[in-house]
Amino acid sequence: MTLAEILQSKGYVTAMVGKWHLGLGLNGTYLPTRHGFQQFLGVPFSHDQGPCQNLTCFPPDTRCVGTCDLGEAPLPVYLNEKILKQPVDFTRLVPEYQKFCKSFITTAVKQNKPFFLYYAAHHTHYPQFASARYTGRSLRGKYGDALLEFDGAVGELIQTLWDLKIQENTLVIFTSDNGPETMRKERGGSSGLLKCGKSTTYEGGLREPAIMYWEGKIKSGVTSELATTLDILPTLAALTGAHLPNITLDGYDLSKLLLRGVKSPRKVVHYYPPSIDPTRGIFALRYGKYKAHFYTKGDLHSDTTPDPDCHLTARLTAHDPPLLYDLDTDPAENYDLLKRGIPQELVPVLNKILDERKRFQENIEYADSEINKGKDPSLRPCCNPDCSPKPACCHC
Repeated sequence: MTLAEILQSKGYVTAMVGKWHLGLGLNGTYLPTRHGFQQFLGVPFSHDQGPCQNLTCFPPDTRCVGTCDLGEAPLPVYLNEKILKQPVDFTRLVPEYQKFCKSFITTAVKQNKPFFLYYAAHHTHYPQFASARYTGRSLRGKYGDALLEFDGAVGELIQTLWDLKIQENTLVIFTSDNGPETMRKERGGSSGLLKCGKSTTYEGGLREPAIMYWEGKIKSGVTSELATTLDILPTLAALTGAHLPNITLDGYDLSKLLLRGVKSPRKVVHYYPPSIDPTRGIFALRYGKYKAHFYTKGDLHSDTTPDPDCHLTARLTAHDPPLLYDLDTDPAENYDLLKRGIPQELVPVLNKILDERKRFQENIEYADSEINKGKDPSLRPCCNPDCSPKPACCHC
């Protein structure tokens, strides 16, 4: 049950733009249009999951850095369930997204319909790209140009709300799916003082920016209360009066935190590795301000940081007792509180963490991996299905 399906039950019109990343599935069963989104403009996976070495990423003719996934089909752009173009034109992609988003919002307002727009930006994932309006504008090079375009896109959408005079009736949520790659200048960003980056369970891999804006409803300010993206669904259901599905949810309703500034109901955060092994379970667990690492592992996406714990050569390591950090005073995870033994005052904290981990492990049900079901070359998207040789011939 997706958020789009839940909001449709309350009369919302729904659209998804950008990076879907759940793929196509047989006969399009994984596409957003089959999961509550009435409209879709975008790419059904990440924009590096197709060959890009001959594509232009910055006008007029700057080629994309890297090769991306060779041997796959050229990157398609879908409109609902049909391929609009293949391969993508990176230099025009975001302007097309913006036009679509503004039209969707404007039409919903004219029809007096509540709307839900999910905009999953490709920026600033590798390979970096930008339109003519932003190319060469940043001192940070290609990565900076891509970031500028993203910033501009967000600004245009916010301005659309004001132009239509619906800013006091619209909640905007800005966040990310993971921390940055920290591989090299034009491929990734920076996690600042946070340790490591994408694909690790250190704070640099999973702590993200989160901004929630609702003119006249949410007071400006900063909070350090715990929240995760799992909390978005129950929060929006509460705000709209929609019924939640009759299943166990890992998220919490944060509406009182947003509107009245009360404490977050979330006290615990579970940290999953990129590929979870049920025999090990979660790699880390946060309880209040304390975070315990039961397993640590570096990754290629964090390979150029100075910290050797982040590198691909930092192999999977079990920790018993766990590494324990106070994230209020040590968000960089530099000082293990249990390095010289377990201080008496931390025994209750450690016991609560271990009890929560045990409870979680005993109650979680692991689904079969969709990725591990194998590959079917016939499912590669192709706008010209009778062409040859596939997939290179898929152009339109």
